[in-house]
Amino acid sequence: MGIMNLTPDSFSDGGALPSIDDALRRAETLLNEGADVLDLGAESTRPGAAPVAAADELARLLPVVQALRRRFPQAALSVDTYKPDVAAAAVAAGADLVNDVEGGRFGAHGDESPMGAACAQARCPLILMHRRREADYHDFWPEMLADLRGSLRAAMAAGMAPEQLWTDPGFGFGKTPAQNLLLVRDLAKVAALGHPVLLGTSRKSTLGLVLGEPDPLRRGVGNDVTAAWGIAQGCSMVRVHEVAAIRPVIRMADALRRGALPA
Repeated sequence: MGIMNLTPDSFSDGGALPSIDDALRRAETLLNEGADVLDLGAESTRPGAAPVAAADELARLLPVVQALRRRFPQAALSVDTYKPDVAAAAVAAGADLVNDVEGGRFGAHGDESPMGAACAQARCPLILMHRRREADYHDFWPEMLADLRGSLRAAMAAGMAPEQLWTDPGFGFGKTPAQNLLLVRDLAKVAALGHPVLLGTSRKSTLGLVLGEPDPLRRGVGNDVTAAWGIAQGCSMVRVHEVAAIRPVIRMADALRRGALPA
């Protein structure tokens, strides 16, 4: 999954795609490098980022979705949003799936999944990320897995088919650096929930802490190692900025996991 941030304030590449032409060029590069999915985000999720109104998010997002669908009709387009109305409009405009950092629970009352309902109606896959506002765990793994199971149950109760659902452990979201490392080390626990797993560690601050590297653009070895370890633990897709650099890592890690040469 290649990252395309359509925001002015993302943590490592904000403002990099200010126009539709820039987005088209970036998409072409990512696809040529081997991206299977393009993930379009129009609201930054970095710590401290200001919320974006749905109308502003759609104004950034929809013209790019429409332009990409025209230029690259076979490309798989993911929309990185937690707002059900934004997701519905983006899928109607040509997006294929939704990547939700709020686990489908934004705007929910009780056990509802508003995003699950929107994606069930749109008949599109949904990636449910785990997120807490604070790292307030008494027992990390049981609570984290219980949160994810709750998001999955709510989405299915809203009409989602199990085979349409993915999970994302939420590396860097409401977790300490040590908990982020535990997520990758024991990612098999998330895979054991029975749904494909997306892992997104690219350029994140925990990698910088481990490597002693303050520059997000110089954390490539952290991206590579976490991707390889995650694949060994059952990860099905990685969300990255540098697709060309990660492809051989994925190919080798997947061959090791399967114990067979690539097809």
